Amino acid sequence: MTTFDEREQGFERKFALDQEQEFKAHARRNRALGQWAAGLMGLEGQHIEEYAKAVVKSDFELPGDEDVLRKVFEDLKGAGVAVSEGEVRMKMAELLAQARESVKAGN
Repeated sequence: MTTFDEREQGFERKFALDQEQEFKAHARRNRALGQWAAGLMGLEGQHIEEYAKAVVKSDFELPGDEDVLRKVFEDLKGAGVAVSEGEVRMKMAELLAQARESVKAGN
């Protein structure tokens, strides 16, 4: 095996690891977003975790974050919570940064 082949395999392993970590970070972000939204909607007990799981599942509908944003924003609006789409987007960005740090730290 040449040095070039070894380097290529190293890059492939790094790419796979990065993709796995990003997937985990998005799943953690979506769970935390669901918990945050559930709190705003006044959900309690196991309903918080059920809603958080529903938010995580909603991410598999379409590529990107728009499906998650749409679900959370529409649910909050339907529950009478006065929150803008921009506020939800900002919360998503904040929670994604926290989730990425958590994944990198191995938590």
